[in-house]
Amino acid sequence: MTALTAQFDVPLGVDSPRTSRKAVLAVLSAWGYVDDDWTADMSVVVSELVTNAVQHGAGFVVIGLEAYGEQVVVSVADGSAVVPRRREPDGRGGRGLVLVEALTRRWHVEEHEGGKRVRAELRPYPDTDREQP
Repeated sequence: MTALTAQFDVPLGVDSPRTSRKAVLAVLSAWGYVDDDWTADMSVVVSELVTNAVQHGAGFVVIGLEAYGEQVVVSVADGSAVVPRRREPDGRGGRGLVLVEALTRRWHVEEHEGGKRVRAELRPYPDTDREQP
């Protein structure tokens, strides 16, 4: 099975989540991952992880994508070693990791270049008969 990978820096700012979603979906589309429901889940996961990295991280944000057939992993790295944790939702947020948990098979945090990387494994892609690029 061929592994497809991509990595790119995220320009920091209020548009970071939207820019990241567009970039991730463009790469996935080029790889043949175009199912609307599945990509909608991916969009939410990317938005939440990037939002957390921009708000609570430090210095940089990098997105990674790995695809192995029906299995796709998205990762978001930043310069802060502070591990994200679930918290009670309030008027400022607190729903992001709940959404990530609901839309992925699993997620975890690992040390990465003095900061951290959050890796989220999406549910299996539903169309395993799609053409590989």
